Amino acid sequence: MAPIDLSLVRSFVAVHETGSFSGAAARLGVPRSTVSRAVASLEESLGVRLFHRTTRKVSTSSAGEGLYARVAGSLSSLDAALDELVEREEEPAGKLRVTATVDLGVMVIAEVAARFVARYPKVEVEVHLGSDVIDLVKDGIDIALRVTQKPPADSELSARRVGSFDLRLFASPAYLARKGTPKQLADLAHHDFVGLARTRAMLPKSARLGGHRVISDDMFFLREAVRHGAGIGLLASFMADDDVTRGALVGVMNSYFYRTGIVSIVVPSRKNLPRKVTAFRDLLSEMLRSKPLSPKP
Repeated sequence: MAPIDLSLVRSFVAVHETGSFSGAAARLGVPRSTVSRAVASLEESLGVRLFHRTTRKVSTSSAGEGLYARVAGSLSSLDAALDELVEREEEPAGKLRVTATVDLGVMVIAEVAARFVARYPKVEVEVHLGSDVIDLVKDGIDIALRVTQKPPADSELSARRVGSFDLRLFASPAYLARKGTPKQLADLAHHDFVGLARTRAMLPKSARLGGHRVISDDMFFLREAVRHGAGIGLLASFMADDDVTRGALVGVMNSYFYRTGIVSIVVPSRKNLPRKVTAFRDLLSEMLRSKPLSPKP
């Protein structure tokens, strides 16, 4: 048998792991037609059908399952070795794909990305923001900044804790001048409230809230509503700190906070991570050490 181009094998592995030709194309950064041709060429060279295709679904054949079991580990090791060999001599380069929630993306990742591309001109950063938890391995994401209740149990992922995500009470000076400043949680019964739909569950039972005047699932919207005097809001500390410094917001009952989870940098669990990933992770960790997301209780 003539030697087989490794790019054909990479396309096959990507289709198997993502479950579709479109997913494989997105991971590899090539057109779907390129992946389709690569798999067809590999099937022709081997003389076997690797996938069963219908208009709605792609499933791996028994021959394909056997091939994947034999080549996936070796291909991953080869790619890691080549990456390490090249990047040992060169600075980080290529596209880095990052994901985070919108608030962490805007308030944290944007600054880190700006520093990163300034420091490493051969790198391109692509950021995906949203509340959905993306499968890093399946969707070809290099690094994520996530809020979780506990470290991920997925053996394919590696997490590094870098802080906590706390919510605290804030209000505008104008609102407090109009309605007064609460001194204890029971006083909140006489105040208007701004927050998430589940805010009541985040406060102790002793906190009898007044009217929930503004509700949203977006922290940036809630911060704006609090700035404009709509009421007292439970906001992420790192989103309100600058406003407190400028006098646009005031911390209310600063001893109270609600911890929603831990903040972790998550990467696919590989022995030899690409240099661009480790460099971004280190820069992100460094920034979160110097500018913690939440103050100490």
